[in-house]
Amino acid sequence: MNKILKFGALFAISTLYVSSVLAITVSDKAHKLAQENIIIDSHIDVPYRLEKKWVDVTKATADGDFDYPRAKQGGLNAPFMSIYIPASLDNSANSTKLADKLIDYVEAIVGRAPDKFAIATSTAEVKQQFAKGLISLPLGMENGSPIQGDLANLQHFYERGIRYITLAHSMANHISDSSYDLRRKWKGLSPFGKELVAEMNKVGVLVDISHVSDAAFYQALEISQTPVIASHSSLRAFTPGFERNMDDDMIKALGKNGGVIQINFGSTFVTKRANAWSKKRSAGQKEAEEKFGKDSEEYKHFRDQFAEENPLPYATLDSVLDHIDHVVKLIGIDHVGIGSDYDGVGDSLPTNLKDVSTYPNLIQGLINRGYTDAHIIQILSGNFMRVWKANEEYAAKH
Repeated sequence: MNKILKFGALFAISTLYVSSVLAITVSDKAHKLAQENIIIDSHIDVPYRLEKKWVDVTKATADGDFDYPRAKQGGLNAPFMSIYIPASLDNSANSTKLADKLIDYVEAIVGRAPDKFAIATSTAEVKQQFAKGLISLPLGMENGSPIQGDLANLQHFYERGIRYITLAHSMANHISDSSYDLRRKWKGLSPFGKELVAEMNKVGVLVDISHVSDAAFYQALEISQTPVIASHSSLRAFTPGFERNMDDDMIKALGKNGGVIQINFGSTFVTKRANAWSKKRSAGQKEAEEKFGKDSEEYKHFRDQFAEENPLPYATLDSVLDHIDHVVKLIGIDHVGIGSDYDGVGDSLPTNLKDVSTYPNLIQGLINRGYTDAHIIQILSGNFMRVWKANEEYAAKH
């Protein structure tokens, strides 16, 4: 009898899992909400994807998560292009050169298809370009390394279109400690980092606290006179011990600041199981490096072999919706949005959210969970636009 009950429970769980990965039925209402409203995704890594291998994203592409046809299909019309600078380039002039080069790529996209894309440097331009049927391409810098300790570089990149800066990435830089870096070089922000946050407020560049250490987060909030963003972070409540995500106290502090957390879609950011898988893979890779050396064939093939022997337990659309629900329950509807990390998290995206054509799936999920049209529009862009506008208004007065 117990075996039968156990089998029944397992079958129910299996059935539930299978149903969760089947294609979601998207209503006309969800498609209409996607097509008729501004959708801001605050973190898409197209520029660095093009640095690794140039493809023309103004047309359909065979790989990657973003191109024009898929963006149009999904209703995406204001993706922030991430100007991502590897942490290894900090304290090097090459970081500044690479940032300029990646911005050149975005300008090249617009140059190839000015009837499809336009650089956006303000909330007003996003609205104007949306009215014209163009996809806006605002810019965010992931890793403040290119500032190189010189506030003149902040002004330079503002003039080139940068509208947020993620203070650090995977290692402490000259601005801030990183959540991934155990050294805690600055115990938060560096003296220059504190100066930079204040100057970013005055210039009109949003302070992005994704990737930074907890101490740096709280120091940034204390200094900033404007609401901050987490451009592509998820919640530690679902990934215990993963400092890259935000815990509930941080989310509450973000709410008091008036800021917004943009939920990262990557499976390892979203579920405990996928996060544990990622930690196991990293530990194995480190062991392979120590045993065989970084130039060895064993090391080079480790990731593929690991994934083959240990398939990633992908998150689902519902997993991502759980993060949005948690923020809303904790601090209200005004402080959550979308920061997918498309083209930045590789093959780790959840079922039903595999590329930029799938925002209607997310919208349908929100409808199914009882969100009103007005609240869905806030999540799609309204909350981020409010924060961006507040930063613009502060800068105009200072």
